[in-house]
Amino acid sequence: MTHPKQVHIREVGPRDGFQNEPEHISTPDKIRLVNALGQSGVKRIEVASFVRPDVIPQLADGREVLDQIDVPDDVALMVLVPNTRGLENALRVRDTFHEVAIFVSASETHNKKNVNRTVAESMADNDVMAKRIVAEGLHCAAVIATSFGCPYEGKVEMSRVLDIAERFAAGGAGEIGFGDTTGMCNPAYAAEFFAAALDRLPGVEVTAHFHNTRGQGLANAYAALRAGCTSFESSFGELGGCPVPAGSTGNIATEDLISMFHEMGVETGIDLPKMILAALQAQNVLGRKLTSHSIAAGPIDWHRATN
Repeated sequence: MTHPKQVHIREVGPRDGFQNEPEHISTPDKIRLVNALGQSGVKRIEVASFVRPDVIPQLADGREVLDQIDVPDDVALMVLVPNTRGLENALRVRDTFHEVAIFVSASETHNKKNVNRTVAESMADNDVMAKRIVAEGLHCAAVIATSFGCPYEGKVEMSRVLDIAERFAAGGAGEIGFGDTTGMCNPAYAAEFFAAALDRLPGVEVTAHFHNTRGQGLANAYAALRAGCTSFESSFGELGGCPVPAGSTGNIATEDLISMFHEMGVETGIDLPKMILAALQAQNVLGRKLTSHSIAAGPIDWHRATN
């Protein structure tokens, strides 16, 4: 069996993970956790979202976090913007980040519930934002939620998702992420989907974003890898989920993803013990046990295991 020997992982916990936490996380704690992630060797971190504070109060301090974190200079920081107004707010602190994510749901119903817009309305705004992001010299990453199924509409046709992806690419997005927003993907479909996406999107970074809602997240990541995907997103401690609907649990745990890749001989450039330490710090801050397997088991100690 052949597969890529090196991958890139973006840590999305400080945005995608924290936004689902019901208890307020203090700004100093967020800064401390992002700094710990930066020391793990991860080279891309999604830090903040420029949404209205009344919509996601947990992320209202995004500017303060971006301004005060201290990570290595080679770590690329990403912010997510929901619309043109959010982008304008983000660009007021343009020097604090390097990448901008824009997004849409492939499902009309999910998009309406998530941002109160039709897909066509969201895409019209995304077209404008992508041009502005590129003109600012920033990396534009487009995210397509519910790429593998919608909890309201059921199956989402692959052709619909890839048509949206091609429009994003034509508009200037250098990266397109496909989100399994509520954990509806399976390994067989992941392999088929990413083979097709990589074929349809030459020259574009194709990113896999899986959730572990039904326990298939790592299997889906493995299938995407086998199809040739080398870009992944995950969240330390398995934090995260989707605000709509209820019951959509977290992203695959970054430390579990790293552990799997390293045991397969796939290089990530990330120090697994340091990532586990960051996840343990998050567990302490949140005051509850997180669901990552590596937090409990730790990395495989082959010397101990064979003696």
